[in-house]
Amino acid sequence: MRVLYLLNISNPDRLSADSGWIFADLLVPALADAGAEVTVAAPAPAGDARCGFHQTKVPGTKYRARFSADIDELVALIQAERPNAVVANQIEEAPAVRTALLEAGSKALLVGYCHYLPFSFADGGQLLLDPSLNDAGLGRPVLLAFTAGLAACDRVMVHSSTAASWVSAAAARMTVNLGDRLRVVPAPRDERLVRDPATVRHVSGTGGAIGVYNHRLYAHYGTEQFVDLARGLSDSGAVRLRVMDLFGQRRAERKGLDDSPEKMREKLAVLPHVQVVSDRGDRVRYKNLLAGARFGIAPFRPGCPWSMSVIDCQGMGLPVISPRLGWLTEHIDPELCFTTPAEAVALAKRLATENEFHAVHAKRAHASTADFTPALVAARYLEAIS
Repeated sequence: MRVLYLLNISNPDRLSADSGWIFADLLVPALADAGAEVTVAAPAPAGDARCGFHQTKVPGTKYRARFSADIDELVALIQAERPNAVVANQIEEAPAVRTALLEAGSKALLVGYCHYLPFSFADGGQLLLDPSLNDAGLGRPVLLAFTAGLAACDRVMVHSSTAASWVSAAAARMTVNLGDRLRVVPAPRDERLVRDPATVRHVSGTGGAIGVYNHRLYAHYGTEQFVDLARGLSDSGAVRLRVMDLFGQRRAERKGLDDSPEKMREKLAVLPHVQVVSDRGDRVRYKNLLAGARFGIAPFRPGCPWSMSVIDCQGMGLPVISPRLGWLTEHIDPELCFTTPAEAVALAKRLATENEFHAVHAKRAHASTADFTPALVAARYLEAIS
């Protein structure tokens, strides 16, 4: 099978912070191992030497990534590659890709991957627009473009059962019937970030155990709620926090749309017992920063269909405490989910101080990622697009 993989990259200056790129970089070699011929069209190459690469422009903003597809370029690319399947990782681009397939005379299967959902659902079933894609009232146009992308696809892939439920419900409200086109295909774990917790000997340091928060610091990730939790954990005296600054210095275009990561970083940096650190884009350094922690903390993001950072922690044998939100409640052990800040602090203190409780949940966390090896995910991926 010949696969043309259309990948939007929002962070070309810090690829280690772009989960879509990491997903492709892990998945594409596994697809090649399974016999697929893959060409990646993206601003930066992903995969290995067996994979073709076509360089595309970096979209200036997240809105350009959704509304400025170059159909002429797509037609030429499809005619050159003659794929059996085209994967649009920016689902809003699917109508443009469908147009290009038509003009190129290609009968390739069009597959959309819903890597990011521009909406979520409240407990009462109310559809909520994602604030990160609602600048100048663009949230509803993005939602409509997302729905148009669903309608244009032969297959639609999502990360999780939670995401499948949300996408199905949103599509139905927009009178798009997905029928049997929807597939759940999770993202692969990074095998470089896998460690058997049974082999780890924890040594107590001064100042308490380390809890790691390794998520983007956008406001729409619920970072303000994490800042409040960080104050409570700091006051507990049992926990130190290691907060990952995954972005470093961002491009002016990105800061112009949303400067919340810089503001949140400043708020966290002045808190006692909170260390803000950078992996400098180095996966080895990132692994070492995780390895020195005792547990992880999930984001407070309501529309969370998946979290690669959570999987990173769990693969390393770090239990993750989590608010009861979205996919997090589907995947994380119910014993580690909380509703109130007081519950979160109590869970963190137990993981920090009770070795047996920690050992049980470290084992469960590690085991929860076993089905996410690149080889297993690639098999599910090829089955979905066949």
